Amino acid sequence: MKKLQLTASITGLMLLMQSTCAFAQIPYVYEEQNMGKDFAAPKKVEVAQLPTLHNLPDPFRFQNGKRSTKFKDWEKHRSEISYLFQYYEIGMFPSAGKESVTANLENNRLSVTVKHNGQEMVLTAFIQYPENATGPCPALLGISNCLPVKSFMDRGCAIININVFDVTSHTQKRGSEPINRLFPELEANGSYCFWTWGVSRIIDGLQLLGPEKTKIDTKHLAISGCSWAGKAALYAGAFDERIALVIPQESGGGGIASWRYSETLGEVERSYNTNYSWFFESLKTNFSQKDIDRFPIDHHELGALVCPRALLFFGNPDYKWLADESGYVSMQATKEVYRTFGIEDRVGFAIRGGHGHCQFPQQDVATLEAYIDKFLLGKDADTKVEFAPMFENVDWKQWISNWKK
Repeated sequence: MKKLQLTASITGLMLLMQSTCAFAQIPYVYEEQNMGKDFAAPKKVEVAQLPTLHNLPDPFRFQNGKRSTKFKDWEKHRSEISYLFQYYEIGMFPSAGKESVTANLENNRLSVTVKHNGQEMVLTAFIQYPENATGPCPALLGISNCLPVKSFMDRGCAIININVFDVTSHTQKRGSEPINRLFPELEANGSYCFWTWGVSRIIDGLQLLGPEKTKIDTKHLAISGCSWAGKAALYAGAFDERIALVIPQESGGGGIASWRYSETLGEVERSYNTNYSWFFESLKTNFSQKDIDRFPIDHHELGALVCPRALLFFGNPDYKWLADESGYVSMQATKEVYRTFGIEDRVGFAIRGGHGHCQFPQQDVATLEAYIDKFLLGKDADTKVEFAPMFENVDWKQWISNWKK
């Protein structure tokens, strides 16, 4: 009997070690923007023909109905999900990529020129380096950043403040923005498509110039923004795998919050009362109120596009418009993807009141710094955080009860 128990124990330990090794091999970040570029695009279904689904869509189910929770299939899942966001919410990304980019850095001002269609536009970012920086620094890409700069710079990280308004204004006038000179055929696109594309061109510029010139370690980049910019940071981080740590702050509807769940909350930011210059104008007619159940994706999947890279969400329940109960449900659904792959330490959230909109609470500084230490600096840190005591009785699991094999 003892020999049998010993054999079973050794077998169990070996399986555990194999499992741990498999999870350890899951990358923290990638060197390319679009790892799924070679997968075929799924067929676009007309809105009227889309099936209805009350619960949150299953990110592990392919468009052909088959399901896989294997990590080796995750890039294909990501590819399909990313196309669906482009088809139905923000528009297809402009075709010009790294091959159309030139870059210059002078007096800490990064200028990235993109040429296309006989036109050109210049994207800009200003770099703040930590004191006595010599070698390549990890960096935070800031879109109207509201996180405490000190937490980054004291750890040797640079801050790269990106002017996304070089691409399109806060509330774009379709057809009249700088991006429209290069891509007039994409006039219907939402700003989150264009801003995401612009952030990726900034990263292209950093890579083209190289760490010797920029003093930036592009393998250890974070991105953050708050409110409308929290949405922008989430989109940019979701669609560019070169960003190691994504930190959306108080992003509201169209950020991490689920459009479906927000329909249960009353007067919050929903699919039919948001700023439509940020999305397709048709969002408010195709997927409003009861028709939201036709939306083939939802924003837990925008969060899931970040996986296996790190994701940290900060909410503020004092502002009802932000729909943080919906954000909580969506983050739990996003986290289910990370849990499935055994990397739940790479995703966390803290939803805390008692402070103004986009004013970062001191109580969350330790959580932020743990994520910086682990995912930008490669240090050992405890990044398992789920703080949302006001929603502890919310039954989020019922919203993913349809995720079955």
